[in-house]
Amino acid sequence: MTARSIRGTAAAVLAGALALTAAACSNPGGPGAGGGAKDSVVVGIAYEPDSLSPLLGYGKDGNSKIFDGLLAYDGEMRLRPALATALPTVSEDGLTYTYRLREGVKFSDGKPFGAKDVVFTYRTILDEKTNNASRTELDAVKDVTARGEHTVVFTLKYPYAPFDRRTVLPIAPAHIAGEQDVNTGPFTTKPVGTGPYLLTGWSKGEKISFTANPDYWGGAPEVKKFTMAIIKDDDVRATRLRAGELDGAILPPNLAKGFAEDSGRTTYDATTYDYRTVTLPTHHKVTGDTAVRRALDIAVDRETMVDRILEGAGKPAYGPVPTGSEWFARGTERRYDPEGARRILDDAGWKPGKDGVRVKDGVRAAFPLWYLTGDKLRQEHALAYASDAKKAGIDITTQAGTWEVIEPRMRQDAVLAGGGSPGDPDFDQYTLLMSSLAGDGFNNMAWYDNPAVDKALDAGRESGEPAARKAAYDTVQRELVKNPGYTFLTHIDHLYVVNDRWDGLSTQTEPHDHGLASGPWWNIEDWTPKK
Repeated sequence: MTARSIRGTAAAVLAGALALTAAACSNPGGPGAGGGAKDSVVVGIAYEPDSLSPLLGYGKDGNSKIFDGLLAYDGEMRLRPALATALPTVSEDGLTYTYRLREGVKFSDGKPFGAKDVVFTYRTILDEKTNNASRTELDAVKDVTARGEHTVVFTLKYPYAPFDRRTVLPIAPAHIAGEQDVNTGPFTTKPVGTGPYLLTGWSKGEKISFTANPDYWGGAPEVKKFTMAIIKDDDVRATRLRAGELDGAILPPNLAKGFAEDSGRTTYDATTYDYRTVTLPTHHKVTGDTAVRRALDIAVDRETMVDRILEGAGKPAYGPVPTGSEWFARGTERRYDPEGARRILDDAGWKPGKDGVRVKDGVRAAFPLWYLTGDKLRQEHALAYASDAKKAGIDITTQAGTWEVIEPRMRQDAVLAGGGSPGDPDFDQYTLLMSSLAGDGFNNMAWYDNPAVDKALDAGRESGEPAARKAAYDTVQRELVKNPGYTFLTHIDHLYVVNDRWDGLSTQTEPHDHGLASGPWWNIEDWTPKK
C-alpha cells in the first residue's frame, strides 16, 4: 500500500530506527539543504545487517538494492516480475511453481545470470551447513531444478499458499559465492549482484555505500550515490536533521514534532505490521506463570500508549496481526482491566507483600525488562509497561543494553522486542511462536511452548485452502488470549520526514525491519530530480 503523503502538518511522526541523510552541506541550517552532489542520497539507519549475503538472510523480503529476486513488490505490495519474466505458473495441485527467467541479465562483474544461480541460491539456503536463521521460511521446498538456462522449477512438499512471496529473495551468483565458504567468505561483505546498485564500501558501525549500476537491466538509476549511514541514537539523528546535514529522518514523535512546520520537507506516512511486544520467558518463575501472563495482558493500557507514546500514529496490538488485517481474529481484543488483573493474581496465589509487590511460594513478582540502548520508542514502551504492571503488584525493572548484552539473557529475562511482516501470517507467526524454534537466535524469543499453537501453525502453513488457513490463525490468536507468552502493546506507523529534492517517493506497507529495505527509498532507483 502506498501511504499518504503529508506536507508541513503537525501529524505525529512515529518511530523506528533510521534517517534519510545527506552529506555535510554549504548551508547547514537550511531545511532543504541536503548536501553533497545533487545526485547523491544518504540513508541513516539504526541497525546494520550482520551480512550482505542473501545466502545468510540479507534482503530476504526484497528491496536489497545490490540484488534482485525472481519477483518483487510494487508500491501496493502486489507481486511483479523482476528476474523472472512473469509471475510463476502454478500446477493445479499447488506443488509445482515454474518461473521463466529474464534473458540478457548480467551480474555486476559482467558474468551472465541464469537458472544455475537460482538453483544455487535456494539449495544453499536450505543446506543445514549454511548459517541462515530464516531457513524455515523455505521449509515447503522439496527441490529446485533448472530446465535449461532460463527456466526454474520449484517442487513443494505441501501446497504452501504464499510461496510466490518467498521468491522476492535475492539471487546470488554461483560462480562467486559458490567458490568460497558460504558463512565466512568475502562474499558476505563484498557481494556481487544483478541489482540497481553496486557496493562500494562497508565500514561497520559507520556506513554502507553504493553507486548506481550503469548496466542495470532495469535502467541506470538517477540517484548515482546512495549511502546508508548507521546512526543508532534517535537524538543524534534529530540533531543532524536540524543542523541541515540530513535529507530526512524517521524519529520518535517527541523528536519529530519540531519539524512538522518546516517548509521544503514532506512527511510520508507508511502503514505497517510493525509491533512492539514484551517477551515473557517460559523459564522464569514469574513470567512463565500463566496467571502472571494473563494479568499483564489486561493490566496494560494500550490505548494510552498509542495516544501518548505514538501520538496517535499507530493502534493497540493484541497479537502479531494488526486489527485492520483480514487475518485478525475478531473478539481477541483485550480490554484495559487493572482490577481484573489483580483478581487473576489473587486467585492464583500471588498475594501482595508489605512493599506492595506480590509474592507466591517465596517468589517475588519481579523481573527485569530489557530494551535496546538509544531506542527511545522502546524505552517509552518499557517504562509505560512497568508502570502499568506496578499497579497490579508486579515489579519490573527496566534496563537498557545492546543486543550483545541482551541476547544471552533472553532465555530468562523479558525483552521489549519488535516484529511484524505484511507478506502472510505464516511469515511472522511461525518464527515467533513455534516451540521448536525456541533458542534459535531471535526466533521465539520467549521460548513459547503451546502444542495447540504448534499444531495450528503447521496447519496454516501446510494448507492450501484459505478458509482452513484462516481457521488455523484464528486458533493461534485465541490461544494467545488463554496463554499469552508475549504482551503485545502497539502496532506502530512509520512516518518519514524527507527534503523535497526528488520526485517518485512513496512508501509500501512496511514490516518491522524498515530502513534497509523499506522507507521512502524502497524504490530509490526510480527517483528523478525535481525540475
